Amino acid sequence: MRTARAALVAAAFAGASAVALGAFGAHALRNVLDERALATWRVAVDYQFWHALALFGTALLARGMQSPRALRVAACAFGIGIVLFCASLYALALGAPHWIGAITPLGGVSFIVGWVALGVAAWRGGAD
Repeated sequence: MRTARAALVAAAFAGASAVALGAFGAHALRNVLDERALATWRVAVDYQFWHALALFGTALLARGMQSPRALRVAACAFGIGIVLFCASLYALALGAPHWIGAITPLGGVSFIVGWVALGVAAWRGGAD
């Protein structure tokens, strides 16, 4: 149950902040950033929102399982992916040094790990 509660809280925070960051980008940054930077910002918002939903779904699945190890891995990986992938794109859009872009693929790998772990959990039917 701790996994489910933590993932639900993380999903709520990620979803709410995705909406806020999307609105911030569309309104406050519209005349500040060039089109390329705004496109990067939008990609970050999209990935954050989709993975907030993935976290939410993972949390719902974890509520009904006794020992959801694969779901814990999925939830952690989705959360890490949001931080590494999305935050690095937000930073790049705002003019961070290009080396920050080296972090982005690590977040992408984390997203992939999360989806694979979710598939493993589904395959096992919740049993570890």
